[in-house]
Amino acid sequence: MNDMSNKWIGKSTIRPDGAEKVTGRAAYAADTNMPGMIWGKVLRSPHPHARIISINTAKAEAHPGVKAVVTHKDVVDFPLDKSVMLGIQDMRWMCRNIMAREKALFHGHPIAAIAAISEKVAAEALKLIEVEYEVLPFVIDAEDAIKPDAPILHDFIKFDGKPSNIAGKLEHKLGDVDAGFAEAEVVVERSFRTAPVHQGYIETHACLVSVADGKATVWSSSQGQFMVRAMCSYLTGLPQSDIRAIPAEIGGGFGGKTIVYLEPVALLLAKKSGRPVKMVMTREEVMRATGPTSGSFSTVKIGAKKDGTIVAAQGTFYLQAGALPGSPIRGAAGCAFAPYNIPNVHSLGFDVVSNRSKVAAYRAPGAPIGAYGVECVLDEVAEKLGIDPLALRLKNAAQEGTKAAHGPVYPRIGFKETIEAAMAHPHYSAPLGPNQGRGVASGFWFNAGGESSAQVNITEDGNVVVTTGHPDIGGSRASIANITAELLGIDYKRVSVLIGDTATIGYSNLTGGSRVLFASAMVVTQSSEKVITQLKERAAKIWKIDPEAVIWDNGEARPAGANAGQFPPLSLKEIAAKATETGGPIGAGVQLNTTGAEGGFATHICDVEVDPELGTVKVLRYTSFQDVGRAVHPAYVEGQMQGGAAQGIGWALNEEYIYNAKGQVDNPAFLDYRMPVCSDLPMLDAVMLEIPNPKHPQGVRGVGEVPLVPPLAAISNAMYRATHKRFYALPMSPPRVLEKLEQAAE
Repeated sequence: MNDMSNKWIGKSTIRPDGAEKVTGRAAYAADTNMPGMIWGKVLRSPHPHARIISINTAKAEAHPGVKAVVTHKDVVDFPLDKSVMLGIQDMRWMCRNIMAREKALFHGHPIAAIAAISEKVAAEALKLIEVEYEVLPFVIDAEDAIKPDAPILHDFIKFDGKPSNIAGKLEHKLGDVDAGFAEAEVVVERSFRTAPVHQGYIETHACLVSVADGKATVWSSSQGQFMVRAMCSYLTGLPQSDIRAIPAEIGGGFGGKTIVYLEPVALLLAKKSGRPVKMVMTREEVMRATGPTSGSFSTVKIGAKKDGTIVAAQGTFYLQAGALPGSPIRGAAGCAFAPYNIPNVHSLGFDVVSNRSKVAAYRAPGAPIGAYGVECVLDEVAEKLGIDPLALRLKNAAQEGTKAAHGPVYPRIGFKETIEAAMAHPHYSAPLGPNQGRGVASGFWFNAGGESSAQVNITEDGNVVVTTGHPDIGGSRASIANITAELLGIDYKRVSVLIGDTATIGYSNLTGGSRVLFASAMVVTQSSEKVITQLKERAAKIWKIDPEAVIWDNGEARPAGANAGQFPPLSLKEIAAKATETGGPIGAGVQLNTTGAEGGFATHICDVEVDPELGTVKVLRYTSFQDVGRAVHPAYVEGQMQGGAAQGIGWALNEEYIYNAKGQVDNPAFLDYRMPVCSDLPMLDAVMLEIPNPKHPQGVRGVGEVPLVPPLAAISNAMYRATHKRFYALPMSPPRVLEKLEQAAE
């Protein structure tokens, strides 16, 4: 738990961005304007699948007020026969995602873009672009896409030597799964389906790009300005050194802003027109053409002994990639069985393309899909064996020394503690009424480290400015202020934390993978330690003693002992005031490729009530238990846990993409795409278990993604207890619940 000797680490200090956001002063990408700015708009395909025969932009270019037009001919072409990776994105797919090349692959696929003196003029000019299409057969769902007679999206994709919509395969094996099932006394095998769901960020994608003297400046809403710079360079051909990417405040991302849609297009338009170009997506464009997470179908089989020992587990997960390869099969296949100590495991993931928008990361990408099937089957295994579902999980829980099917041997982890805390919590034994049910589920996410940079500078008046390279989407600024203040022994209000752009801070990987506080705290800690060394050296100069004879304690330099001399302590302000005469500015920076991130685990309890007349589901109570490593800023950690639960409730009960017979999204707005709002949710309780990560100076373990992994199964298991019917497909929306209940009545 929190070390009570800490003054700031473990305290819910005031958010540095809070007042600006609630008063409307925070500057988002769509708030950015420049003199001479013009507007960019995108022409999108009306077809889900069509060969592009020709694009004639002459009439649009001649339209009064139009300053530039771009098509795929302006985007760098990455040939299909050679992979070029940038992080997890392949440039072969990205150059075709931001602008259709050979074919339009989904309804809403960008075909061309126009920059004009106003949004109205740009919209008018879009109608003048003449596109000749050869309309092709399309396929929307992954299950249909793998059928023998399915339309093939890409001739170059082969599976088992034949053209296929299966674009990739990932496999994990541990032990001998056939021998394990032969040993099992109870075996449960079930199939599951999930619908694609969108990340649902409130702020749509937006950017402003200026090009002057061949150098570009990009202001945008993204989860990584260095990613934006690199993507723009790859896709436009401009050198990275000629691109400056500046991150704005971000109004939600959840993984959906880890790739680009507008920025390279706006850069090309700005370069052609010689004017700054602003682009802002509508909500409909976001829903039609940006990454939801995958829909899926999967089969999970688990075998156990009568005493509850799980001896074998098998999972096959087919995930929709959208129109271009890249579904998160790593998360589904890798995380599904990761919470458990199972000697024989076979986990298999397939990446399936279909005529939908390309998927993007969504908070523990793939892991909720894998956990959904596994945790629901575990519930059935527990029922067949007459064992409490949490007791079954506890008996088979992974712990230090457990070998995971996806590779690692676990170090010290806190999974068992999450189950024990759930079993002991009043929620687990609280009484339930008619049509009410309680479900549980657990989950895992890998977490990540990676490249991070930081700079810590002492101002002339003795305060501190910290600059890091990661957009703040989960509270990293407040947490970094806490850590820096703790290390330097000063009040946290004296620490300002800034997010540097690509020209002002060293390379930092994007915000994602539950990596940011883990990685940034490491480089900030090392930078602060270097600054403390400098402060001791400056005090030693003032006192004319050896620096080794100086200690730093509670924000002050002090002589190490009586032998060092009798000097009154020197505060940070006093040392800063003498910086010029003792050697100049005080500050230090560190850049690292951080390692030592360890996975996170959680267990959730959910109570629901089902209205048998309407099929509506009300979540009555929800409690999350998570090994958070070290809660540097507990309010933010709690917020992450609550946010994951809220999003999981939407995914489980209401959210889904609905396609019509023409292959078009039929609900591309929040009116019909049913995300939960406050009135749909109970108070979401969060129980933080702090089992520090021994590989991190503050014990940090990423927390942002694990909370979305258990909810789908926890809610599904609760639905079974409330209705005595198993639901094997999501969402469990009122029409589907009623249909299931009516089947029961018959």
